[in-house]
Amino acid sequence: MFFRTQSRVNPTTGKLSIYYRLVENNRNALGGISQRNIMTVGFMDEVNTEDLHRIADCLNDRIAGQGTLFTENPVVCQYTDNLYTRLVTEKRIDRVLDARKRMSECDWQHIDINSINNRDVRELGAEWMCLQTLRRLKIDNYLDSRGWSANDRNLALAHIVCRAVYPASELKTVRYIQENSAICELLGLDAAKVTKDNLYSISHRLYREHEGLEEHLSRKTNELFELQDKIIIFDLTNTYFEGDMRNSELARHGRSKEKRSDCPLIVLALVVNAEGFIKYSAIYQGNMADCKTLGAMIDKLAASTTTKPIINKEDDTPIKRIIVIDAGIATEDNLKMITDKGYDYVCVSRSSLKNYSVVDGASAVTVLDNKKRPIELIQVQTEESTDREYYLKVTSPTKSLKEASMNKRFVTGYEDGLASILKGINTKGGIKKYDKVNQRIGRLSQKYPSVHRHYEIQLEKDTKNVCKSMMWEKKAQAMVDKENTFGVYFLKTAIKEANEKLVWTVYNCIREIENSIRTLKTDLDLRPIFHKTDDASKAHLHLGLLAYWAVNTTRYQLKGKGITSDWRELVRIMNTQKCVTTGMVNDKGQFICVRRCSKPETKAAMLYDALKMQHAPFIQKKSVLPEIKQDIKQKSDMLKDTS
Repeated sequence: MFFRTQSRVNPTTGKLSIYYRLVENNRNALGGISQRNIMTVGFMDEVNTEDLHRIADCLNDRIAGQGTLFTENPVVCQYTDNLYTRLVTEKRIDRVLDARKRMSECDWQHIDINSINNRDVRELGAEWMCLQTLRRLKIDNYLDSRGWSANDRNLALAHIVCRAVYPASELKTVRYIQENSAICELLGLDAAKVTKDNLYSISHRLYREHEGLEEHLSRKTNELFELQDKIIIFDLTNTYFEGDMRNSELARHGRSKEKRSDCPLIVLALVVNAEGFIKYSAIYQGNMADCKTLGAMIDKLAASTTTKPIINKEDDTPIKRIIVIDAGIATEDNLKMITDKGYDYVCVSRSSLKNYSVVDGASAVTVLDNKKRPIELIQVQTEESTDREYYLKVTSPTKSLKEASMNKRFVTGYEDGLASILKGINTKGGIKKYDKVNQRIGRLSQKYPSVHRHYEIQLEKDTKNVCKSMMWEKKAQAMVDKENTFGVYFLKTAIKEANEKLVWTVYNCIREIENSIRTLKTDLDLRPIFHKTDDASKAHLHLGLLAYWAVNTTRYQLKGKGITSDWRELVRIMNTQKCVTTGMVNDKGQFICVRRCSKPETKAAMLYDALKMQHAPFIQKKSVLPEIKQDIKQKSDMLKDTS
């Protein structure tokens, strides 16, 4: 920075004087030197040439953050202070320094635009989000503590991440890793060396660590989010095999919750807290009844959850944990076992109460469901009720309308079926044999089990065992009694001194395990199972559970920020961020390759910020290949060929 002078008449004195401007030299993109006016100073008649140079030097030193070694005279000091203040207030320094900084940080090259080529584009966003979540859960640290090598640990993390963002078979996962995903780049793995056999092996090895991993993850999420596991939810689900599984000890035929009872099944038992985190899991044979597994699951629960007691802040008394189960597990023996082990419970009554009365002093309480629809709650009791438990009658008008509509459809279908059987009896060539007619009635009753018991059917046959007529009559009172139960069910609980709203809130936590199972089966592709051995099937299910930890940990943090999108939608948003290599040729004939992460789109950046995560694993990687004596166009064509 220096002063530029110009002769001009000073209007104050009327004499010819020197007019000053502050000027800066800079170098443009082409390497040429140009000058730019920074600020107009005006007339400085009292300043001599030597002082003028000292003022310029002092300004340059002060802008550069350096002090002067010599004491300047008052004129130099005064002008330096005044001019520096003007440079700051008029924001002249920032522009100058920013320009210098940009010029010094820029990497200027003369590039052949026609040679620019993008290649090696990989999915990055979803993988990077999941990997950061797994590192927060310290899965890598746990595997290190178990003596895993760095390569095996990273391969395990890559397999879990891929199961979360692209659930598929090991063969398809290898293709995804090698052709689509940047996960190997994030973990320092050689994608070309990843095979389906490697993935099979690592998933089996992960399953051998399932007990320790489960306990580690359970405690880690409690520490991260300060959870106390006040409410514990039990449930079982099953999934089916594609194949006969003849030599399997686990695959058994049973009642499929997916209407695939024709296939062998395997049962997955889950213990989940109110926040959706898995506390314990177990794998059973496919014909295992729901009510037979609770004892073993409760025995494992204490080791899988925090042992620190929950204390009531008001009176410093310990609070019992609450176990929520559905009607399939809520046998009397199981409920007694729960209370004997020191837990409270909430469940749906296995049978509809008939002879009950409202508890003295109880009044109906109205709550709203998640769709703002009214539900009425009131405490009731039966002759068999004990002091340690009570019932809560739940009346839902919306559920009543739904059940009435379904019942009407079933009644219509049943009566149409009876009419079809009667038509066969009265039509020439129709089914008239008494045994065959009874068989048709039995199949119809099996199809409509909820309504057939409300009908009386009479058949008349002749001596040749041929039906002559068929009549039926609806039991009116039985149908009325059934209609009175529409929209009504009963909750059973052992929580003492609890109000209706608390019991209702606790029971609704069972939706968390329903969401968990839905995520596992649909989003993480746990159904069906194509593996042919029990060990491979267990490893497959366990890998899905590990991926679920990443999914639920991510979604739990986002729910706290008001973001409730499902997992598939989150993956879609994050997949907008890519990693790409851009190749080009400069005027020196050098190949320049730049590897960059794309800037996350608005929604992806919002998710990163909500999760408090880094937006990208790296900003840029650059490599320059040495000069080759070839024509630039040939080099450009070579770049295109390599892509």
